[in-house]
Amino acid sequence: MVSIGYFLSCEEFGPRDLVRNAKMAQDAGFERLWISDHYHPWNDTQGQSPFVWSVIGALSEAIDLPVTTAVTCPTVRIHPAVIAQAAATAAVQLEGRFVLGVGSGEALNEHILGAPWPSAGVRLAMLEEAVEVIRLLHQGGTHSHRGEHYTVDNARVYTLPNEPVPVYMSAFGPKAVRLAAKIADGFQCVMPDGDLVRAYREAGGRGPAQGGFKVCHAPTAEEGRTTAHRIWPNDGLPGELPQVLPQPKHFEQASDLVTPDMLDLPVGPDPEDYVKRVRSFVDAGFDEVYVSQIGPLQEEFFRFWRDQVAPQLPLDSSSRSR
Repeated sequence: MVSIGYFLSCEEFGPRDLVRNAKMAQDAGFERLWISDHYHPWNDTQGQSPFVWSVIGALSEAIDLPVTTAVTCPTVRIHPAVIAQAAATAAVQLEGRFVLGVGSGEALNEHILGAPWPSAGVRLAMLEEAVEVIRLLHQGGTHSHRGEHYTVDNARVYTLPNEPVPVYMSAFGPKAVRLAAKIADGFQCVMPDGDLVRAYREAGGRGPAQGGFKVCHAPTAEEGRTTAHRIWPNDGLPGELPQVLPQPKHFEQASDLVTPDMLDLPVGPDPEDYVKRVRSFVDAGFDEVYVSQIGPLQEEFFRFWRDQVAPQLPLDSSSRSR
């Protein structure tokens, strides 16, 4: 059976609200959590961006669910040796219920120290080396590393979990999917794309496939679509554009081209729309599916999910494409 989780949005909620939402998610029957890792929100309307590692520490004392970052970029803004320490601490706090989800990042978050934004190929090479550094330091003991992109000099992570932290990788194209199969313990994506899951499996990937999507439960579909478009119009931006725009104001300018009808997500009060979207991920071969409610109606969403959506889940995964 597919496991259903909740996606905590660090772009839209402050640290205390994120913990509150996590508690409500657990009470509503969600089985695990994703949490985003950003320095900036996509636009000023979203309006938040707390430091994810502080929030994870608070979550470890508030809930009993597994937590995965979706996703951390360990290449530019924060050195992978520091991410290795942060992930190890999170795993200890969560008593082994932590997964480090990584990706090649976006200029939105990574430009802040003034370094040039690398090409996609270079970013993937940096990510591969960064994961190598993280795994090296998670072995315990003192280590040095001198690679093409990173140097580590006699570093030791002293606070380690009993088992190495699993590393999952976000991927949206063939080259990235092949890299995920090579270096990661699992695969992450925000599209119900069965071709990507199959490519991951065919390239040798054997770990879980995690997928996620946004929704906007509201009294009417029109209200839900209006709220989603007001807060998350960037979800309608195509291709690689979200990876290269450097500031929230640039996303706001580009999002002027996005109409409400261009947002492909469940909205409004009909539970069948939400069940269908979960089913699309199940049919594509995902093992875990994460849902994120847009906007202020969090309590209403969790009641709606518990009472009207969850009784129709989990779905039979016997026909999933692999």
